[in-house]
Amino acid sequence: MQAFEHKSFNELFDLTGKTAIVTGGANGIGKGGANGIGKATALRLAQAGANIVIADLKLEDANKAAKDIESYGVKALAVECNILKDEDLVAMVDKTVEVFGSINILISNAGGGGGGQENPFKISVDDFRRDFELNVFSAWRLCQLCVPHMKKSGYGSIVITTSMSSVNRSPDMSGYAASKAAVNHMVANLTHDFGPEVRINAVGPGATRTAALESVLTPEIEERMLSHTPIKRLGEADDIAGAMLYFAAPISEWVSGQTLFVNGGGVQTLD
Repeated sequence: MQAFEHKSFNELFDLTGKTAIVTGGANGIGKGGANGIGKATALRLAQAGANIVIADLKLEDANKAAKDIESYGVKALAVECNILKDEDLVAMVDKTVEVFGSINILISNAGGGGGGQENPFKISVDDFRRDFELNVFSAWRLCQLCVPHMKKSGYGSIVITTSMSSVNRSPDMSGYAASKAAVNHMVANLTHDFGPEVRINAVGPGATRTAALESVLTPEIEERMLSHTPIKRLGEADDIAGAMLYFAAPISEWVSGQTLFVNGGGVQTLD
């Protein structure tokens, strides 16, 4: 890598010619048509010059996102991908390399689970296991598939979406929260396996205005959240996308194995 002090400000955020995969990059549209975290991140990386692969469960939505991304003068590819299906992950990575020649950035954003609805006496072991399949196993497998291509290219950055629940303590969250805590520790360990060419970090959103939050948010819950938030508003998808860009870009070239919580300086929980 070029010495940090010799780079201009623009070069520190320049992703021109890089190829980025964003899982869950099309879905999760919020109130008023606002972008979800995946799409907001894809757009931010495209603004920095990266070609984007949108991997999403819904191909129609992925195609729409790809068209929006191409308005920034970069190339975009839409791929239908279920992160719970290994064959989909393999096919998505292979298609990316076929079309763009390499992989430089992975935003492992797709995930999910039953957070907030996981009464331990009403869910099954299968429910608990699914949290880990969605949030840990799929991200680990994508790393395994992408890192060899990143190492070959000489530039690699992986960012996994974790959650404030990974450090919070709340009822009905045991499976989801445990899986996100596992993501944090997995990232801290994988940096030793992937360096020096490939960095890996995690971004943990606080309460962010996405479709998922809006499905459970009430004025009373929002008021309680803001009472514990020094920056007196909930997060927007672009707030999270800014952290994703930081980790993806050369400006963070000596940062790896870290989890960055983007939460307005506070703690927001549903209870």
